[in-house]
Amino acid sequence: MLPGRLALAALLLLAASAAGAQERTVRVVSGFAAGGASDFVSRLVAEAVGPMLGARAVVENRTGANGAIGAAEVARSAPDGGTVFQCPMSTLAIAPQLIGASLPVDPGTALQPIATVALSSYGFVVAADGPYRSVEDVLEAARQRPGQVTFASAGVGSAQHLSGELLQQKTGLRMTHVPYRGATPAIVDILGGRTDFMITNLGDATRHIQGGKLRLLAIADDSRSPLFPETPPLSRIVPGFDVTGWFGICGPKGLSGEPLRRWEEALRAALRDEAVVRRLADNGLTPHFEDSATLARRLENDRRTWLEVIRAVNVRAE
Repeated sequence: MLPGRLALAALLLLAASAAGAQERTVRVVSGFAAGGASDFVSRLVAEAVGPMLGARAVVENRTGANGAIGAAEVARSAPDGGTVFQCPMSTLAIAPQLIGASLPVDPGTALQPIATVALSSYGFVVAADGPYRSVEDVLEAARQRPGQVTFASAGVGSAQHLSGELLQQKTGLRMTHVPYRGATPAIVDILGGRTDFMITNLGDATRHIQGGKLRLLAIADDSRSPLFPETPPLSRIVPGFDVTGWFGICGPKGLSGEPLRRWEEALRAALRDEAVVRRLADNGLTPHFEDSATLARRLENDRRTWLEVIRAVNVRAE
């Protein structure tokens, strides 16, 4: 073959390779409906890492069973990096351990952790126009009226529910749980004065706090929220109380080697991007990269913590 034709063949081969790379699709599966925090993180990850992986990244919402339907879809996929799951703390560490839980898979054991992408502080919130000005006010009311102070949650077995149960364990006080079908209706009833307080993901509450409708009394972990740096940690009032939500990316069991490394590095790079960092922060999330091994340890610790709470108060799956 003549030199010119050799060069042309090489160019055509490179173009074909590039086209093939662009046509490759990776799936980011969210176990929850569009519009929520899991969906937001899934879409942000897909947008950020697709070009780094040389692929078109698409989000698929496979809802149901506290995220386990989506987890099962990923668990059945080939461990080649082509399909991953946006794994929230509640789906991996809480839902499969509820007494009587009947899920298609245990997401905490059927998936391979890839990386943490964000932490989600939980906040102790009350209605801004209500009677409570501090956590101490709420706890004193619970001492004076056992069982009459109410805490809302996004449903039985949710992180909000178990946070309220943990608060009762740590304080020895008796309060009443009021479950809702999601964080939004729970917050609506707090605003309306029908329930007293809620310990919930700041992503669910930030716009109401900033809008002056909810009062943030404490942060449920020892970090300083960048959005609310003056808010004290709940552990200052209730020693040993520590709840931190997180959002990660997981793949099928068996994902390892080069595909795992590429996903880790793409996510690490994405969290150095100022636009990605800003979008997470604007939604009440703290950008936070942890590699596969570190996320696996975080998951193991959280499963142990929440299992103790679940068994102590006999929290059953609905």
